[in-house]
Amino acid sequence: NNTIFNNYRSRSRLITTYYTLIHSNILQNVKNVSAANVIVAFNLSFILTPIIQTTNFKLLEELEKGEKGLGAESCSYGLSDPEDMTLTHWNATILGPPNSVHENRIYSLHIECGQSYPDKPPSVRFISKINLPCVNKNGVVKPEHFSLLRNWKRSYSMEIILLELRKEMARSTNRKIPQPPEGETY
Repeated sequence: NNTIFNNYRSRSRLITTYYTLIHSNILQNVKNVSAANVIVAFNLSFILTPIIQTTNFKLLEELEKGEKGLGAESCSYGLSDPEDMTLTHWNATILGPPNSVHENRIYSLHIECGQSYPDKPPSVRFISKINLPCVNKNGVVKPEHFSLLRNWKRSYSMEIILLELRKEMARSTNRKIPQPPEGETY
């Protein structure tokens, strides 16, 4: 996974250099140099399209934090597939909060970060069956019933989503809701 991360760092630096040159008018002042020529000159043609569309520095930071286990102990997250160069599909877990029907349970989730992340929230779906007002019958967290997703801010992260879902489980109105048998999945 560190190899993938370092690959992304290298590619991201090249792309950042390309855009710095474009935006600083260095390349715009050079006659007969098109963006395509610059791409070839920087040897980026093989990576430019997928990286620009999907690379997101915030996701790279979250990947590093998740891989190093630097977040809260009550949740974890990481790429579903280490080969996912788009950093789109993530697995996550939440440890059920104490003094609730969720205590000693481990909930598995899938998080999908679209191309607009972090400007727009990711889609979040429980894999483990759970009974919460903000989760529909297919395990999808409904933004209209989960204030963090409804009032999304660019500064939020996957870790914050997981911690807020855990708080939702611990709310007095939710901590005693009967739950499906442990181990059931959607």
